[in-house]
Amino acid sequence: MNLPNVLTMIRLGLVPLYFIAFFSDSSWNMAYALGILALAGLTDLLDGYLARKYNWITPLGIILDPLADKLMMLAVILSFILDGRISWWAAGLLIIRDVAMIVVSAFFHTRGKRIVPAVWWGKLTTVLYYITVVAIMFKWKIAIALLWSTITMSFITSFVYIHKFRAINR
Repeated sequence: MNLPNVLTMIRLGLVPLYFIAFFSDSSWNMAYALGILALAGLTDLLDGYLARKYNWITPLGIILDPLADKLMMLAVILSFILDGRISWWAAGLLIIRDVAMIVVSAFFHTRGKRIVPAVWWGKLTTVLYYITVVAIMFKWKIAIALLWSTITMSFITSFVYIHKFRAINR
């Protein structure tokens, strides 16, 4: 297991820590939760950078990296639903999209198809997602508009991945 994969495993371990921080009784709970998300984001950037720079891209990393991203996103969405910060409708769209991406990737990977590594659109969507998360956490007025922009961008990104998947598996 190489360093980028270890960083991805650390990111997977941050998912339950995020829940603990978000729902803690501390007056600093949002700051703690945001700190954990920031750490997850940094490990995501670092593992991707190292994997590309040193050609440490592995089949395991291609599966685990987006899985770690999606699980953290799903954890955040679930916490926002449970806390009443976003609607079930908006959350449902994000969850359906993310679960579909995980299931489809795993399905095709087990059948020997090549999986599309992260693309620029995906990274842009992730950045927009994190900005939206901060806005929702701290209840900024623009939060709901950002949420719907993120949902739209996530579906556009899905279509980009579908197109690239078809191209590399012809």
